[in-house]
Amino acid sequence: SFLALNQGLLESPVLIAAIFISGIGGTFQFGFHISVLTSPSPFIKELVNTTCLQRYSISLEQWEVTLIWSFIVSIFCIGGLLGTLCAGRLSSAYGRKRCLLLNNLFAIGGAGMMLLSKTAMSFEMIMVGRFLYGINAGASLSVHTMYLVECAPKRLRGIVGVSVSTFLSMGKFSGQLLGISELLGTEDRWPWLLGFSGATALLQLITLPFLPESPKYLLLDRGDRQGCEKAIRRLWGNRDHSAEVEEMLVEHASMKGVRSHTVLDLILDQDVRWQFLTILVAFTTLQFSGINAVYLYSFDVFRTAGIPTHQLRHVALGTGLCEVSTSMVCVMVIESTGKRLMLYRGYLCMAVTLGLLTLTLYLQIQVSWMPYCSMLLIFIFIFFFSSGPAGVTVSLPGDIFNQSFKSAAYTIGCTLNWLGLFLLGLLFPVIVENMDYFCFLIFFVFCFLSGMFVWYNVPETKNRTVMEITAEFQRMHPNSGSSGEGRSRPPEPSHIKACTTTKF
Repeated sequence: SFLALNQGLLESPVLIAAIFISGIGGTFQFGFHISVLTSPSPFIKELVNTTCLQRYSISLEQWEVTLIWSFIVSIFCIGGLLGTLCAGRLSSAYGRKRCLLLNNLFAIGGAGMMLLSKTAMSFEMIMVGRFLYGINAGASLSVHTMYLVECAPKRLRGIVGVSVSTFLSMGKFSGQLLGISELLGTEDRWPWLLGFSGATALLQLITLPFLPESPKYLLLDRGDRQGCEKAIRRLWGNRDHSAEVEEMLVEHASMKGVRSHTVLDLILDQDVRWQFLTILVAFTTLQFSGINAVYLYSFDVFRTAGIPTHQLRHVALGTGLCEVSTSMVCVMVIESTGKRLMLYRGYLCMAVTLGLLTLTLYLQIQVSWMPYCSMLLIFIFIFFFSSGPAGVTVSLPGDIFNQSFKSAAYTIGCTLNWLGLFLLGLLFPVIVENMDYFCFLIFFVFCFLSGMFVWYNVPETKNRTVMEITAEFQRMHPNSGSSGEGRSRPPEPSHIKACTTTKF
């Protein structure tokens, strides 16, 4: 039950500290920078024009300012892709904790660029700052998730994994909240808004050294059993964790002689083909689910419903708050519900909601009360997105891949995330211009097909080890391959019992 799980979490205060410390400098940064540019965009465009006028005596045309602005927005994705591609290899070589620590330097450097950009009259500094922020967000998206999932005991793995997306939602909401004109969204204070990430990075840089390294990394990657035992006692308390340690030793024994696999190894290995397809579908649909389209059209829907224009930004905070609160509710139900059910139910309910939203937007001119239905459907869609795909997808690679494939799986998943974000930013304006609200039908197809894929092809992960989940994938797809070099077979139980005499 949730109360029992909550009690188990309260008995592990260091694990709670790990959730908050890794989260505030982890996926919080990614969410913050997705939403933070909305408010100061007029001031940044003015800085671009003023800089060119003073420096080159040239007054830019509107399309030129828009082009520079688009580059400022999109360079974040380029930095994110670079950070993701480097994070997997670096976290395997130097450890999850050390990688997170060093990653904060990029955010602090980016914050310095943002704070000085207006004084220096240099929009180029904003570009550099966004690029550095992108590297930080790309690395933290994968390393933060790996670190937390590996630090959690099996019974709390779902709750801890959902906290990754909760901090992402909190980052989005914080960017919206701090960007209102009553706080930092003004002409004088916008550099402090863009530099806010430096404070959260500094907080993690100061506090993270007091936390232990991931126990799984210590045992499975470095072979440091003594360090693993010490980390487990600090994170999980002094209770008897021998059963869970035994499962870790099973995985450790099965990986002897197996190197850490590359992205290419994972793609080509037939034995993990369906796990790879699961990551491919889940992370692609995360961006092409329609959530960004829903946020875009929310302003028009609220305006049509009679909300004054000057109040729209405050009302839009409700959508961000809905995402945060739903993500927190997801924490309470994930262990009793299971990730598979939350994924396919979320996708299919999102598909139905998008279909209805397309219909209500089409009828809102003919029927006076239809905009209120559209407003309700927007919040329903955000609810199903936050309680399903958003809460489950980010931590999914850590659940379905063993340690030798884990870094490569996170690299692939986060790369798909950044490529999807970049392509959506590039193509979405064109799609909206040509299809208007019928663009939701494209996202309807993505959500429906992904829901059916998960329903028929993905096993439940609740209360199962990676080895058990791998065996279930092979049972569901018996022809997916049986002789790959990367296959990791567990040894006989008698061998395991001999290895697990120590109690924790």
